Amino acid sequence: MARVGIIGGSGLYKIEGMEIRRIERVVTPFGNASDEFTISKYGDNEIVFLPRHGTGHTILPTELNYRANIYGMKKLGVGHVISLSACGSFKKELKPRDVVIVDQFVDRTNQGRNTTFFGDGIVAHISFSHPICSQLADAVFDSAKESGLNCHMGGTYLNMEGPAFSTKAESCLYKSWGMDVIGMTNMPEARLCREAEICYSSVAFVTDYDCWHEGEEAVTIDMIIENLNKNVESAKKIIKAVVPKIGKMKRTCACKDALSNAIITRPEAIAGPVKEKLKIIIGKYIK
Repeated sequence: MARVGIIGGSGLYKIEGMEIRRIERVVTPFGNASDEFTISKYGDNEIVFLPRHGTGHTILPTELNYRANIYGMKKLGVGHVISLSACGSFKKELKPRDVVIVDQFVDRTNQGRNTTFFGDGIVAHISFSHPICSQLADAVFDSAKESGLNCHMGGTYLNMEGPAFSTKAESCLYKSWGMDVIGMTNMPEARLCREAEICYSSVAFVTDYDCWHEGEEAVTIDMIIENLNKNVESAKKIIKAVVPKIGKMKRTCACKDALSNAIITRPEAIAGPVKEKLKIIIGKYIK
């Protein structure tokens, strides 16, 4: 039985055909996750759902405890994480309510977000040239197309700071760089999933053209929420179609062994408490 992690917004755990088995608050050495994890059975597989911003959307992108969220997924035995999120578009062909399967990131955050499990006497450098699991992304893309959604394979996600939206000057700059979509949360998740050897796919639902678009009205929260609500049904269709595929999938990707040559620190130099803290992350390499 495969366990598939879903990080997204409220309502996505209420998918028809799902049987909620339990709701669990996971204790992590990095503090509290955004919320409790809802574990549901869907067919022959299980879905572990976490609302990224908490129930009622109470946590800013800069306040998210990314490490606790991904550590919690790892502790619950999740091997694949699908991240569902809203985004703005820099390209006319990426229209509101379209779906983009992101395959690259550019980080423009400027506050100290904790995006690594390492430090405190242990150093590791993961390979991150291809930050998305292509095997998982292909399955998600196929599922979106089968569901009749207007889905685009590939695109660069610019991870901005937030919580304010872009100035027009910033938006025009990012567009000139060739960025495809913009959001506030996905790059830290991708980094941490790679360190945790979890396959990760970012599914971006376009809610608006960013403010570069002269012919469009300025981005407002009402506009985004309206399109977000309409995108929820699209997200449900993708989840229902892709989870059975993942259940039959053999992990032949590099994600599952991402730390095999990444840990630089000699085992004897790593303090016991640090080894214990990271046991579920590094345990198969450092005893």
